[in-house]
Amino acid sequence: MKSFVKAGIFGVCVGDALGVPVEFRSREQLKRSPVTTMRSMGTHHQPAGTWSDDGSLTLCLADSLCNGYDLENMALKFLQWYNAEIWTPLGRVFDIGIATSQAIHRIGKGTFPTLCGGNSEFDNGNGSLMRILPLAFYLKDEEDIETLYRTVKEVSSITHGHFRSVFACFVYVVFAIELIKGKNKEEAYTHIQKMALDFSENQGFNPKEIRLFDRVLKNDMSKYPEVEISSGGYVLYSLEASLWCFLNSESYSEAVLKAVNLGEDTDTTGAITGGLAGIYYGFEAIPEEWIEVLARKEDIEKLCEKLNDKLK
Repeated sequence: MKSFVKAGIFGVCVGDALGVPVEFRSREQLKRSPVTTMRSMGTHHQPAGTWSDDGSLTLCLADSLCNGYDLENMALKFLQWYNAEIWTPLGRVFDIGIATSQAIHRIGKGTFPTLCGGNSEFDNGNGSLMRILPLAFYLKDEEDIETLYRTVKEVSSITHGHFRSVFACFVYVVFAIELIKGKNKEEAYTHIQKMALDFSENQGFNPKEIRLFDRVLKNDMSKYPEVEISSGGYVLYSLEASLWCFLNSESYSEAVLKAVNLGEDTDTTGAITGGLAGIYYGFEAIPEEWIEVLARKEDIEKLCEKLNDKLK
């Protein structure tokens, strides 16, 4: 278990940090000057190895799970991060999505955690998908799919409560769990396609919503040409882009560099892809020179050990 926790969480943070300097750059710009290693400055004027809100909120969730499953504690950790008390890379918050910011304001006012996330169709940014990975470690032995879905729904809803965001997180977490169990990427992908479609039918989920996932669940995401892969901040784009990068790569570095060089929401595509690639290829597959410059790497390592001990 230890290697999966460490590989997945470092995978998220490294992928995030690779994307931070070029966030909002276009794909065309990055084709002219592709990211090949850690950069400094850029979009947010941060030193090389600085992760953003994606890494911070992933670490907050992992930190909370060290104390067991407690939604109010998770929400409190997010609020503490927002106030720059915990899990910032360098002592301040420099990047946060609108929906996440609004949700954290509701947390601060005492709203129950699962009611804090927006639940309209326009609240489907990638802010819960980008931080959900630690839940895969917590749920890896859960056999009841309804419990698995309900748990993902609760944790997503702290910041993103609409079905589309929840279901994207559910597909991603189950995919990560299949990788933890040792399936190869193609087997894991085939499994989640059937499982998610069967589950959605059994639960009577809105068919219009499920059809939005057809590219992921009914087709083969890896077969789409790059020109048909979007990399903005919409949750479905992020899920599709991350699966596309992961399925079309043969190493951790290839997967995350492919993700970052898609442009637009580079840190988040890098983080989401990096979580899967970290689990699949292992911590040792993450280039040492990237780990070396990663902000707070010793703190992240201690957290990974703590979470691993809790989930043994």
